[in-house]
Amino acid sequence: MAQTEQVWGSRIGLILAMAGSAVGLGNFLRFPIQAVQNGGGAFIIPYLISFVLLGLPLVMIEWSTGKFGGKFGRHSPPTIMQTLNKNKFWRYAGSLGLFSSIIICSYYCYIESWILSYAIHSVVGTFNDLTEMEISSFFDSYLDLGTSTSGIPYDTFLCFILCLFLNVFILSHGIAKGIERAAKVTMPLLLFFGLFLVYKAYTMKAGVQGASFDSVVALNFLWTPDFDSLLNPKVWLSAAGQVFFTLSLGMGAIQTYASYLKEKDDIALSSMTAAFTNEFTEIVLGSAIIIPIAIGYFGIDRVIELTQFGGFGLGFRTMPYLFGQWGPVLSALAGFSFFGLLFFAAITSTLSIAQPFVAFLSNNYDWSQKKTSYFLGIVILAMSLPCILFFDKGVFDQYDFWGGTVSLFFFAMLEAIAFSWVMGVDKGWEMIHQNADMQLPRVFRFILRFVTPTMLIIIFVASLIKPKDDDWSLLSFKGWELDNSSIIGELRHQNVGPNKTWFADEFYAENEGVVKQISESIIEIEGKEYALPEGAEVLVSVDEEVSFAAPLYKAKVVNSVFYVDMCRIGLLIFLGLLCVLIYKAKPHNFEEKTECQQ
Repeated sequence: MAQTEQVWGSRIGLILAMAGSAVGLGNFLRFPIQAVQNGGGAFIIPYLISFVLLGLPLVMIEWSTGKFGGKFGRHSPPTIMQTLNKNKFWRYAGSLGLFSSIIICSYYCYIESWILSYAIHSVVGTFNDLTEMEISSFFDSYLDLGTSTSGIPYDTFLCFILCLFLNVFILSHGIAKGIERAAKVTMPLLLFFGLFLVYKAYTMKAGVQGASFDSVVALNFLWTPDFDSLLNPKVWLSAAGQVFFTLSLGMGAIQTYASYLKEKDDIALSSMTAAFTNEFTEIVLGSAIIIPIAIGYFGIDRVIELTQFGGFGLGFRTMPYLFGQWGPVLSALAGFSFFGLLFFAAITSTLSIAQPFVAFLSNNYDWSQKKTSYFLGIVILAMSLPCILFFDKGVFDQYDFWGGTVSLFFFAMLEAIAFSWVMGVDKGWEMIHQNADMQLPRVFRFILRFVTPTMLIIIFVASLIKPKDDDWSLLSFKGWELDNSSIIGELRHQNVGPNKTWFADEFYAENEGVVKQISESIIEIEGKEYALPEGAEVLVSVDEEVSFAAPLYKAKVVNSVFYVDMCRIGLLIFLGLLCVLIYKAKPHNFEEKTECQQ
């Protein structure tokens, strides 16, 4: 059996890197928003159940299959999946792991650049004395490539290039000297910054530094359960999705990291330690920063309203303003800590997500780690450009939906089926406990065999056919109206609105209300702004009541649905290219039989 040349230098380095892979933006921006939107304290009940029934079993599956594949010199999802069964289907199933890793890296790296820039702006005092509206507008200006927020031309794109180079540079130094060293520095700093912000949030007092409410008000709101929400399938689906997202499952990252374990390394204790480190970061730190600080200043009703815009809305449009209430020194320190926390969380996740593709090319095409890493940088740059250039056209959301949600969930479902039903739980249980420092409860054997694969299939089918507004009482043999967010609804462009054609001669209103403003560049209707192309003939007037789908202007229009469809076609082509790479890879990496394939 082949033994990899690259291995982890220490258990603590491995655990920190694995935890860093899981600890990402979802812990600090997504989890608290999900909790508020799904019943507060009641959300933690389905969340913890999903963690036990889905999260931990999938962690075990990915750690054990990764280590097993590493024994045969296989370090990427296609080759690792092939170790479980000789059918060639499984190597191409592994292409989804590579697909998710590249697509997620492409937009995650872009988000990293936002965070780094905001950390710098916080330190230099850019947000001092700005109103909440001005800080919100600053974010819009930052995303506009033609606008400089620092005086440096194209600063948004240059910051992205800097973040991309930093990731590639660390990856080029390999597992022990690159990723492990980075994790040993970034993870302790992440925890330090997080604990500082938690302390500030927990000690907020009404009337001090402009706060309107004590921190206890926010904590009571966040953790007082609304038990009626437990009967809502939407809450359970949201909880399962959050567990899945937060543990970095289904993208090949954990599998690849585990493939560099030594023969005698334990995975039972190490995998549990990494998983629970992530949960501590999410539940203890993630829930105690954004929501408590925001409620302390805005109150519960206003924060519930703000959560409708998601974690990015609160994180980038609101938090710099709230930190500004603490005075110039503490504001700079808090802003640097918050965005530094997010940056370290993002970069450790990006490194892990990128490694599967690096490992695939290194092992199957005899490329060096350095050459592969820099080639990956070129691939990510090419894949990121549509996301950056057409951000406002919905390309970013398409990347996140297909690469960061559907693909990784489907791949994890296939992993569970291959492990539990194709290879068999008996062999899998033995893999998990090889050289183990602890014995897992035998109930997990039952969960791995029956519960986890079945739940994943049910959740996937539910996401395909989800009825409108998550009202599952609508299910009928006669059919039902699909929700816009369902996979089929997304494919059918149900959420597009009236501008459904690629090209048109008129543009139609996507909301109703009174026309508030018309200028040379925009039409504003009830807070929603529509950009006017040059030479457009405006068909409405100020103070006019406009209905949904009413024509707003005449011009040669290229609707966002064109960019969405071009993005989908591009993603399909990219997935096809990955399958070609797998087809052209070294045959012996797939064809050499293991004991699981006998």
